Amino acid sequence: MDKNYRQGIIYGLGAYCLWGILPVYWKLLQEVPALEILANRFIWSAVFVFFLLLATGKLKVFLSETASVFGTVKTAAAMLAAAVAISFNWGIFIWAVEAGRIVETSMGYYINPLVSVLFGMIFLRERLDKLQLTAVICAVVGIVIMLVKNGSLPWVSVSLAVTFAFYALLKKIIPVSALTSIMLETLLITPLALGYLYYLSTSGNCSYQSGNWLTILVLIGAGAVTATPLLLFTGCAKLLPLKIVGFMQYLSPTISLFLGVFVYGESFTVTHLLSFGCIWLGLLFFTWSQIRLK
Repeated sequence: MDKNYRQGIIYGLGAYCLWGILPVYWKLLQEVPALEILANRFIWSAVFVFFLLLATGKLKVFLSETASVFGTVKTAAAMLAAAVAISFNWGIFIWAVEAGRIVETSMGYYINPLVSVLFGMIFLRERLDKLQLTAVICAVVGIVIMLVKNGSLPWVSVSLAVTFAFYALLKKIIPVSALTSIMLETLLITPLALGYLYYLSTSGNCSYQSGNWLTILVLIGAGAVTATPLLLFTGCAKLLPLKIVGFMQYLSPTISLFLGVFVYGESFTVTHLLSFGCIWLGLLFFTWSQIRLK
């Protein structure tokens, strides 16, 4: 096996496994409100990535790319919108994990590639072949099954899929490196995050006032937990063919699904099976359409 290919596989497995077990990390903060965790995630991600920029000597690259991003209204607006989109995505995910809805988050990230395909058709005027269109229809059928059987839209799944697909779409028009991107996204939200933590502190409800040392360390570690899989993914994407990267992305929601059902005891009903079955069938069609193009 080629050395670069093997290294890419290792990076990819590392990234998707870390993303897959992320619910375990947020479960350690079960007593901390989701919004406070989200605020800490932005703050400490910005701090962690800043030190990474210093350590790798890429601070000048960051400043240059930042000037380029904010040099036009279009890219500046896209970066702000991306920061808002990832805020909602992270916030919903953390809340869902704390609420015992990991299975729904898993469904969201299974659906995500198909939503991205749909967004490509709507916003970028990309044409779908028959297999891709069938894949999207299968995902829609899966969502409709949940809607009909449970009487409500699986909003956690849909929201995660849509916000991340929208985030990915925006990133297409922001020509910056992964480090610059996550640094800017977190910096844009950090003032709001700091303001929220200050507000909590005025009433004595901030975890830095009432939490134990382990809780505080886990909150601080949110920065590394956020940035590390992203950096591994960047390395993976550079070394592997897109079809391999696309196939590996299903590892993450699969791990989360197993965690939700077998570790945290979340229910997996016949309705879930039917709904997931349609989505998995859609993913098979989608994956085959990608492989056939290579």
